[in-house]
Amino acid sequence: MTGILAVVVNYKTAQLCLNCVRSLIDERRDLPDLRVVVVENDSGDEATLRAGLDAPEYAGWVDLVVAPKNGGFSYGNNQAVRTALQTRDAPELVMLLNPDAEVRPGALRILRDFMLAHPTAGIAGAGLLLEDGREWNIAFKFPTVWGELDRGLRFGPVTRLLKDYRVPQQMRNVTEQVDWVPGAAMMVRREVFETAGLMDEGYFLYYEETDFCFAARRAGWECWYVPEARVMHISGAATGVTVKDRRPNRLPTYWFESRNRYFIKNHGKAYATAADLAYLAGLSLFRVRNAVQQRGDLDPPNLLQDFLRNSILWPKNRRNY
Repeated sequence: MTGILAVVVNYKTAQLCLNCVRSLIDERRDLPDLRVVVVENDSGDEATLRAGLDAPEYAGWVDLVVAPKNGGFSYGNNQAVRTALQTRDAPELVMLLNPDAEVRPGALRILRDFMLAHPTAGIAGAGLLLEDGREWNIAFKFPTVWGELDRGLRFGPVTRLLKDYRVPQQMRNVTEQVDWVPGAAMMVRREVFETAGLMDEGYFLYYEETDFCFAARRAGWECWYVPEARVMHISGAATGVTVKDRRPNRLPTYWFESRNRYFIKNHGKAYATAADLAYLAGLSLFRVRNAVQQRGDLDPPNLLQDFLRNSILWPKNRRNY
């Protein structure tokens, strides 16, 4: 197995993106068949990226592609992946990297070697580190009605009862098969794109990697968490939504649209309605408990109102899906 293509999609994160590419220099020395494509997703960063990537150390293995529009994360990745798959020397492996990620030494070789040793593995995710070096050993279960109830309620006894449905899973520092891994550092076998398809461009941002891993599972591929491969990720650098240790920004409309798309596409309207009801019930009870205990609110601003307005339960939204 030879040929690795790393894809980094940039949107207004030019310096972080250049740092990400710089972290791949040592990987390239170790893996001379590594190529990198940076996709500038129409954010106005072309000049900065072109100047930074014009350095001699990137000659011959790093390319810049300027997308004609900002079509979102899936769209940006597909700009590079679709073209690569159509070439005579199509890569055997594709490494998806967020621009706010930096690869730690040896991570790509570890993931490549894992894929070589596990032919049924279609996707492998790296172990993530926070910016301060702390481990963020996390992988995920596919969202379900019970998982949505737990996500809204956040009540210890119920969480323990529903631990097998909880979407974020605190992982041990060992390699394990999982449902899905973050797209911030995800290695994909070429055959996954050929059998399950490219990433769904109907998602602008969020839930696209969940949907992609779900499609891969349906096509017969396994997804694995490989913590020995380390990648630092500045969570939420571009959106401020998935941040640590502070209150996140208000959730954008496209987050709710992506969530709706995931449930309706993969499970149907009835299941999506049940998921919305479960989350609203859990969130409402959580708010009551918080008020009684006089605790601060660390949820995104206007969460309950925004969820209701964007839910499939809202009459106009039912007509739109």
